Amino acid sequence: MRGRGSPWRRRTWRLLVPAVGAAAVCQLSLVGAVTAGAATTAAHKAAQVWVKPNAIGNLDCNAMSPVQRTTQAAKACTDIRGALGVDNKWTWGGRFYDNGRYIGHDEPDTRFLSSVAGSGNNVTWHETLGRDPAAAPTVKNPGHDVNHWAELSIAPWFSMALCDPYSEPLLPCTPESDANAPAITTTPVPGGVYPGAGSSFLEMQFYPPGMAPFADNISCDNTHWCASLHINDLECTVNFLTCNPNCIEPTNFAFIQTNGVPTGPPSPQLADLATNTPNKHTLLMNPGDRLTVHIWDAPVPGHPGQRALETSILDNTTGQRGFMQASGANGFMATNINDCSGTPFNYEPEYSTAAVNNIVPWAADQVDVSTQYETGHFIACSSVSKPISVNTVPGYSFVTDITWNKCHGPYENAGSGGETNERGDAFCYSKGDTHFGQAPPNIVTACEDNAFQNGDLDYDGNPYWPDWPTSATPNLFPATFRQAPPTTVGGAGYSRFQIQTDAALSESTCAYPNTTGCKVPPPTAPGKFYPYWTLVGSCVWEFGNVRSGNTFGKDAQYGSVPPGQGYPQLMGPIMRNPCKA
Repeated sequence: MRGRGSPWRRRTWRLLVPAVGAAAVCQLSLVGAVTAGAATTAAHKAAQVWVKPNAIGNLDCNAMSPVQRTTQAAKACTDIRGALGVDNKWTWGGRFYDNGRYIGHDEPDTRFLSSVAGSGNNVTWHETLGRDPAAAPTVKNPGHDVNHWAELSIAPWFSMALCDPYSEPLLPCTPESDANAPAITTTPVPGGVYPGAGSSFLEMQFYPPGMAPFADNISCDNTHWCASLHINDLECTVNFLTCNPNCIEPTNFAFIQTNGVPTGPPSPQLADLATNTPNKHTLLMNPGDRLTVHIWDAPVPGHPGQRALETSILDNTTGQRGFMQASGANGFMATNINDCSGTPFNYEPEYSTAAVNNIVPWAADQVDVSTQYETGHFIACSSVSKPISVNTVPGYSFVTDITWNKCHGPYENAGSGGETNERGDAFCYSKGDTHFGQAPPNIVTACEDNAFQNGDLDYDGNPYWPDWPTSATPNLFPATFRQAPPTTVGGAGYSRFQIQTDAALSESTCAYPNTTGCKVPPPTAPGKFYPYWTLVGSCVWEFGNVRSGNTFGKDAQYGSVPPGQGYPQLMGPIMRNPCKA
């Protein structure tokens, strides 16, 4: 196994981006649907220039495009729901499949609801970033090991539904209008949702320190949090009857920058290694910093009359500010379902209010304004084996790096046969790995379970053990994030909230529509644990294993699968927000 890419020969990062238009793309007979949607979208003011995709990019967040290799290894993608009563090559049994591979993962989420005008498109969050223990992670006794945030959530995030007539269900969309809402039915009709308007999903993601580099791991460096503006589209028609296999879930991605300029092309068509490599302008935040995060529809500088979603982060601890706007002027592009080409596009919020039915109709989590902790992607190991070159993993060729595909240790050994659901554990790296001098040493030997399936499908990793924060101060476990309830225009609060998770989508015990085995903790998880929200003291939300406050019944807060929903999403009751002011 010697030669380029072998573990005995060190290598350098390499851009593998050919000229624009190098990738061949297939045609689908869906031009009418795309044109009809685009023609009525006032937000799309940019020139109709269509750019063909490169052979490297972000056409599919799940790295399953047959015509393009992806630019980053551990993307936290928007989970796509299934459609009960629709059984085709894309969805069956209430689950969604990308080119034949199930792509669900685990997204515990709390959404906030309000009838106040602006609550669906102008939101402010206040939070304190989690802190890690001073001690390095240990891999000895699951449930009692020293853990860091990188082991528990690869991307805590805030969400918002966005207008996009080029995304499922490929229908016209008027920004900031509740008329876009789909009609949700509680009877088991095909799909479970009557289509509203074309929708995309914003995840304003945070990335923990400790497991750099970002391009083929999950961190910007070993000491700071960083963040991004991450948008997923879905190139399918209503209820997934037809999808373009070359660009199922396109991703626009850019780090939050102190100068607002992306590090590289953010679009699905043109993204490259620079897109996923922090530079001197990337906003870096210290653990424990107090942040104000604002997400709203802002004027596009230099383009009178145009608006686009903007995300800004003010670090109240350091005084630094970073921002990013999802505009065509910044390089963001919507994707054409016919040929995967992209056109400069101004993404704007979809809804006026955060009402119950104001959701992204194709996403598993039924949300507009929400907070979430992407989990279930990480397992600590004593050692790793089966080295492979990253550029030989299907879907990946952006760098010639070495990863490993097999985890050994107490977490991996604790499972009870769930390995049959996983083809491998990659991407895996050893403690101290510097990725051939391109990153600080990784803090723990571990695998991301992201190369051959989306997440830890046998539930033996750290997130499914009680290794989560127990307080606002680090101990064996990290300090929890502390979040104030969101506010909207004029400081108004959100009157209600609802807790949910799509964990059941990935459970082999969940044979929907029989919901007996659809629950948390996952029935096959050896750690028998699932993290939960706690409302503490003077209206502070904490997440993990915090018992000093209102835990809403711990895992009972996630509720059950509603009858006739169409796919196995656990939904708790809608509750009054005691902290709405």
